[in-house]
Order: sequence, then C-alpha cells, then structure tokens
Amino acid sequence: MKNIIENNMLYRIAHFLRDKMPWLWDLVDILNSILFSLRFKGNLKVLESVVHSIYENESGMKIVPMVNIPTEDLVQFFAKQPKETYTFFKPHSFDSKSIKKLQKNKSFLAYIFLDGETVAAYCFIRSFFHGKGFRGRMVDVTHRGSGLGTLMNKMMNDIGFGIGLRLFETVSKDNVASYRSALSASNVKVVKEMDHNELYLEILPK
Repeated sequence: MKNIIENNMLYRIAHFLRDKMPWLWDLVDILNSILFSLRFKGNLKVLESVVHSIYENESGMKIVPMVNIPTEDLVQFFAKQPKETYTFFKPHSFDSKSIKKLQKNKSFLAYIFLDGETVAAYCFIRSFFHGKGFRGRMVDVTHRGSGLGTLMNKMMNDIGFGIGLRLFETVSKDNVASYRSALSASNVKVVKEMDHNELYLEILPK
C-alpha cells in the first residue's frame, strides 16, 4: 500500500510541475539528468548496444538513440501523425525546442526505429535517479499493425530492468492497440484506476 501511494504521488507531482510550473520542472529535469547519469551510465551503454542488436535482428530495422536523430526529422515525424494519435499520447511537447531539451536529457532514454531513412517508431523511458521509470511509445501511422509496439515494450523492459529500474506506464482502456500491446509484452499490475478510463500500471519482470 505504501508503494502504491508513493508511486501515485510521484506521478501527480511530476504532471503538476510539468503543466503548472514548467520553470521548476526544467530545473528538476536538469538535476535528475545529472544524478541519473552519475548512477546509471556505467551499465547503460553496454546494455543498450546488446539489446539494440537483438531487436534490430528481430525487427529488421536500425535502432538508434534519439540524440543521434536530427531534431527536425523528429518534429516532422510527430507532425505527420493523425490528430487522433494525440488523444492518448501526450508525454511531452513536440516542437523543436522541446525535442532538443529531451535529446540533451541523460535520464530520458529514448530510441528511434528506422525503416531505411524513415522514422518508423519512437519509444522512451522517462527515468528518475532513485530508480523508477515511465515508458511510452509511438508507431508511425504507416507502420501500425506490424507488432512494433509490442517489440518496443519488450526492448524497454530489457533496458529498464537491465539497469535496475522499476517501470511504470499509464494506458487508456479506450486505446485498444496500446492497451493490448502493454499486456501482451509485459507482466503488469494495476496500481490505480484513474479518471478517463486510464490505468496506472507497474510493469513487472517476467
């Protein structure tokens, strides 16, 4: 019960700071980025290389850290998605300034799946230095239905659990594809049922 209360408070505080006090959120983000890097960077690079190799073979695509993709390519990727995509997916802003901030943030573990030169999918773990992370993903409209969402969930689990994070996610039961993807790729526990038919999930190691 104590862990459930703490996780719910963390989620609410993070969203309050991001939405109501962005200047403080930026300061917290910078501090968290530094502390996270100091604690986890030793194991992360080696693990990323191994995990990316596995999922490149499985997906047939190249996987690169978000920081290695030109910012404007990412802005264009987000801009070309259908409007309804953002009914359920609002983890951050999608303008050039916001994307550049995320690319510099050492605790924002974000990865791009490239189909040739085209951005096919995007996933991330927004991580905290004390050992928790919140995962999210988006598949390009022309690549949906190919299993990339489930594949990204598995990859994020391997990276997150591999460096010792506890992983969480919010998903709407109305977003059928994302909900099924979360359940098919992971062992999950419902931490809390939230407003607007959303579930706050903890992702458990299998």
